[in-house]
Amino acid sequence: MVRGLVLALLLLLPACAGGGWNGAVQCAPYAREHSQINLRGSAASWWTQARGQYARSSVPRAGDVLVFCPTRRLPSGHVSVVRQVRNTRLVLVDHANWEPGRVTRRAPVEDVSPANDWTRVRVWWTPVEGMGKTVYPAFGFIEPAPPEGS
Repeated sequence: MVRGLVLALLLLLPACAGGGWNGAVQCAPYAREHSQINLRGSAASWWTQARGQYARSSVPRAGDVLVFCPTRRLPSGHVSVVRQVRNTRLVLVDHANWEPGRVTRRAPVEDVSPANDWTRVRVWWTPVEGMGKTVYPAFGFIEPAPPEGS
């Protein structure tokens, strides 16, 4: 019983660590392979790792990587590749393992932060064919360019 519960919990958690324990595609390796950002480790560590290597911003551009903060639901954080900026509050992203074990393409992500700085976002959830109800904290965007002054 306990073993089955542990297995079920592991399958439900969107793990974004460097490698998949079950061969499923994970968000960090997917983002690395489908962007010009070459960082490793858990998605939650990318924001800090990017300091001094890549520009970081609160303004999205196609090709950027959106970095989600770690939370109870996302203990390893999450990363998504921005494919299109629709407006100042909406981008389309490609990401892996948001829906466990799957790659989702052109998924809407909406900025719901009061300051329009992309620190709080809602993400499309295909099973309900709409925006999810959960608001996730985000660090911002890593750009595929060196930081200014480097």
